[in-house]
Parts: sequence; C-alpha cells; structure tokens
Amino acid sequence: MPDINMLSSADKVKAQGVLSAYIEQVRLVKHGLNENYNVMVNNLKFCDIMHYHTIDFKFFLSLPFAKLHGSTVAYVHFVPETLEESIKLPRLIKKVFYKYVIWFYKSVDYLVVVNPYFIDVLKKYNIDKSKITYIPNYVSEEDFYVYEKEKIDDIKEQLNIPRDKFVVLGVGQVQTRKGILDFIQVAKKLPDVQFIWAGGFSFGSITYGYKELKSIMEDPPGNVKFTGIISRKKMNDIYNAADLMFLPSYNELFPMSILESMALGLEFPLFLKDYLNKTCG
Repeated sequence: MPDINMLSSADKVKAQGVLSAYIEQVRLVKHGLNENYNVMVNNLKFCDIMHYHTIDFKFFLSLPFAKLHGSTVAYVHFVPETLEESIKLPRLIKKVFYKYVIWFYKSVDYLVVVNPYFIDVLKKYNIDKSKITYIPNYVSEEDFYVYEKEKIDDIKEQLNIPRDKFVVLGVGQVQTRKGILDFIQVAKKLPDVQFIWAGGFSFGSITYGYKELKSIMEDPPGNVKFTGIISRKKMNDIYNAADLMFLPSYNELFPMSILESMALGLEFPLFLKDYLNKTCG
C-alpha cells in the first residue's frame, strides 16, 4: 500500500487559515483514502507521496531526497500577491522571500491550488500548468453547525450582546490586507448593528499596519468588538452568534472562514458601495 506523508509546521502560528486547511485536509485524506493509502502526518520517513502544506526551508532542502523515493506535492496557500499588506518585511528580505516562495513551488513535482484563479497567477511565474491541480478547501460539518436557539442566546450573553441584536461578523488575522479599516468604517455607518471581529495578531508586531490596527483594537467604536485570537474549537460559538458574515479582504485564495460560515448558513453581502452614505444617513 502506498504511503502519503502530510507535512506542515502551520501549528507554530496560532489562528491562521493555513493551519485550519491543513487540519481539514489531513482528516479528509485519512477518512477518504485510508483503504488505498497509508497516511502519515509529519513523519520523518520519505514516502511515496510527500505532501507539503508549508514551505519550510527544511522541507525545501529535503526535496531532492524525497524525489528519489516518490513524488512531491505542495499546496499553494499563498502567493507573493496575497502576502502584500499581510506582514511587513524589510524590502530586501521581502524580495528574497517572495523569490523563495516561487522557487519552492517550482521545485516540487505537483502543485495543488485551492482557487482556480491562481492557476494563471502561477503560470505568470513560468510554472507549467500541467503540474497544477485545483482542489478546493474543505470544512467538516462535524465541527461547524448551527446550535439550538437557547445555546446561541447563552453565547450572546457571554459576549455581552443583546439577544435581538443583529450581528455582523468578520473573521481572520488582524492585518491591513483583511480590510479591517473598511470593516470599521462600515461599522461607524451602521451604529445600531453589532460588529465582531474574531482574530488577532498571529504574526505579532511584524503584522502589516500593526500600530494603527492595535490602536483601533484598544479603542474601537462602541458597536465593534475584537475578540482577539480564538481557538478553532471555539469558533463555532462565534459563528453561531452572528447573523451575517462580512469579509472585506483585499486579496484571498480561498479563506476557510467563508466555508466555515457557510456550513452554518450565514448570509454574505456580495459587495458594498459608497451609497451606504446615502442609505444609512
């Protein structure tokens, strides 16, 4: 029976989508392919399929040896474009890191993208389309589902939110790319609506916009709550407290928060325009 080794170090950084995607993919492969493959997680052994979910330098160095034993596959959870306004790096370091990201992707045998749009993005970096496969992210309904109303009321009480209050939820790391400033602007225009942002500074002070966003978190508008970093096990509570999911992000591949909130049937605004000024006074 062939072996699959699923490798990642995403658990070193709390509350990031790459980790959530990895957890779900491991679960899916273990349950869906267990009759045909022996699935391992972060094993030191070189296997028939080495499946990389993060681009650690130690993984990069192991690629030539891994190819002697089988095939190498990497998940594309980000590209240089989606790293912009996420973390703030010195110009030279950023340039080197962005080149390394693409170098890693070029070095493996196969790539998996979670959004078909990024097939063409990778092609612009001279990556052969034939080595790229689209497989969307996945969320288990065992972890994300609708609670009974009584439990939802209890959660709202814990969050100090009136039971009948309309709640708009944003989820993700607190960084400029996620559209936090837009989230705050919309909240100011809708003072009768409760806004919650679930997430924090997963990358600390190197987060893009850290000083400005930290100041906002410490003194938000009266109708905005920042929960800080929430464990994935607790996120279903937060989703259940919301009526609408609002993700004003500037750039994404396939955010797990969309899938997680869809599992509960939350509504989504498709777009917002400046006419909010007119309709909301």
